[in-house]
Parts: sequence; C-alpha cells; structure tokens
Amino acid sequence: RTRSRTTALTETMQLIDFFATTAKGLEDVLAAELQRFGVKHVKSEHGGASFSGSMVDGYRACLWLRTANRVLLPLKNFACPSQEALYEGIYSLAWEDRLTPEMTLAVDANLRDSVITHSRYAALKTKDAIVDRVRDRCGDRPNVDSGNPDLRINLHLARNQCTVSLDLAGTGMHRRGYRRDPTIAPLKETLAAGLVALSEWDRQSHFVDPMCGSGSLPLEAALLASDTASGLLSPDFGFQRWPDFDAAAWQQLLAEAEQRRSQLQTNLVFGSDRDRRAVELARRNAERAGIGPGIRWSQHDFARLDPPSERGTLICNPPYGERLGDQGTLENFYRKIGDTLKQRWTGWTAWVFTGNLPLAKRIGLKPSRRIVLYNGPIECRLLKFELY
Repeated sequence: RTRSRTTALTETMQLIDFFATTAKGLEDVLAAELQRFGVKHVKSEHGGASFSGSMVDGYRACLWLRTANRVLLPLKNFACPSQEALYEGIYSLAWEDRLTPEMTLAVDANLRDSVITHSRYAALKTKDAIVDRVRDRCGDRPNVDSGNPDLRINLHLARNQCTVSLDLAGTGMHRRGYRRDPTIAPLKETLAAGLVALSEWDRQSHFVDPMCGSGSLPLEAALLASDTASGLLSPDFGFQRWPDFDAAAWQQLLAEAEQRRSQLQTNLVFGSDRDRRAVELARRNAERAGIGPGIRWSQHDFARLDPPSERGTLICNPPYGERLGDQGTLENFYRKIGDTLKQRWTGWTAWVFTGNLPLAKRIGLKPSRRIVLYNGPIECRLLKFELY
C-alpha cells in the first residue's frame, strides 16, 4: 500500500508537455500568462506557447488563461508520408486507457503542405483508427459527437509530420459563457483579453471602450481587474469526463478561484456605443458574468462622449467592413475618431484596433506603437496613440 502511494505521488510530480494555442500575434502575451503560473519550460512558438507541468497545471491553464483558444496535451509525433502511416500511427496509441466504448469522441484536423490534403478525410481516418483500437481491446466501439464529445482529439499534420493531441477544454476557450446573443461580427473574448493585456492598463486608472458592441473589451477588462478566472463563469471542460479526471484537485482549483475573485471597483470600467441594442446586449452579458453593477454603460456617439477623468486607457475596435456602408463613410468615420481623440481625450492613452490599414491612416495621428495581430484570417493593427 505504501509503495502504491509513493508511485502515485511520483506520477503526479512527473512533468507533462502541453501546448496552448492563441491568435496569431498573441503568442508572447500567452507565454507571459503561463510564466505567472509558475509552470516549467514556457516557450513562445508559432500559434501559441508550449509549457510543462502536472495534469493539475493543465486544469489550471483551462481555468485561468485569458488569451488561449485551446490547451492541448500532445500524445505522439510521427512521420506521416501516407494514409496508411496515419492510420497505423494513430492505432498504435493506447486509446483504451483514455476512451471507453460508452464515451463519445470528435476529431479536429489541421493540414498543411502534406501528402494528405483533405482535413475531413484525415479526421475520418483518425477516427477509424481510434474506434478500431478501442473495439479490438474492449469489444465495442465509442460513438462520434462532433458538438460536445467526451474526448476531443486534435490532429496537426504539417509537411508530412503528424502530431496528435488531446484537447483539455474540449471546446474553444473563448466561450466564457457570458455572451449568448452577440452583435454582428463580435470580437472574440480571447482576442479582447489580448488587446487589454497589450494596452498595459494598470487596473487602477479608468478604462473606456467608446464603441463597445456586445461588450467584449470592457468585460475582459473587468474580469482582469476583479481577478476573476476566465473559465470560472462556465466551468465545463472536456477533461472532467476523462477516466483519470482528478475531481478533488479540480474542486480545489475552483475554490481557490472563487476565493481570489473580488468585487470590481465602481466607476473603473466604462463601455459605450451609439447603438442602443448593442448597449443592452453588453449589459446583459455583464450580468451573466456576475459583474453587471461594476461596469458603467451608456449610449453615446463617440464624438459626444465625455472622458470620466483626466487620464486613463481607451481601447476601441471600430468597424472595418461593410457595417457602415461605403468607403467614403468609413473614411469620414475614422477621421472623426482622430478629431475626437485630439479634442476631447488629451491626457489619455488611446488604442485603436483595426483590420482596415488604409483607413487607419485617416485617423490623422502618429501612433507611437504598431502591433501586428490577426482577427481570424484578417491581418490587423493595434495602434497606440499617446494624447499629450
């Protein structure tokens, strides 16, 4: 019995390699988040950051990381020059230790520069190998549930080299749970959290988003300022249905997160929009997040919005598609942003996030910093303006 406890303790202390994904351009922000956790071997890489820790650290990453889209547990990396090699490489893994016939699974496949060119085919071939292995070992096979599986598998195939991983969260971690009725083209919560982090907001001075839409930027700022874990609002992750799930450790993490959470300081975070419906949606989202009373919402055109103080941080994500009509309308709109910043927001630090680079020049102010980011496939800029 003593030997069993010792073995279990040793296994708990063994380091596991993980990879957290994020939007392109936020890799260093994600790595900084991980370093604050105290995990080992944090390294910023293309599309995310790798790190090492215990399985409990993997749970903690899902609960606390604000800019991560997924937390992956790589199982195997192997050469994949053919369809047969893909099947054999996947089949060789002991899936029966992770997946029972009563559980469901789903496979996500991402392919680049490989012999296998169709992601749906690669996902199907991977699924076949997994269920064949479980059937051969257990006598029955699990079913597929693409929407809400017990085990989500991630396949990454690049230049005929395959990495197969488990997705700890089981779904995109941008789904905090507070936004159920977003406005058109909402800003992803994970990207919004990255913009707040890049703004270097001190959490003491005022934070304002004058074009808040459904409220992603003010909400992520409020969650940060109140030290609310991003996964605490909807703590339902795929790993909770795994056979080796440590329920006691997870409950301890949840209890610690609840204890750390504090009440948001009143009149610290402001969200405004000229669209009444957007403001109402943002207000409802804040209520679902449990921080409704802490954020000040208002319906105003930006040109008529008064700053709440002499200095602070302003971030906005103005439209850069077809929401405001033709190019001429958009040019006038961006020019008006620059005029308003110059005339009404002196003393503040302003950040403008846009995917329309020619229009950004219409602001008429010289940015002190330009950060390249991606909103999905759209190349964007986060521009910093110091309004002396």
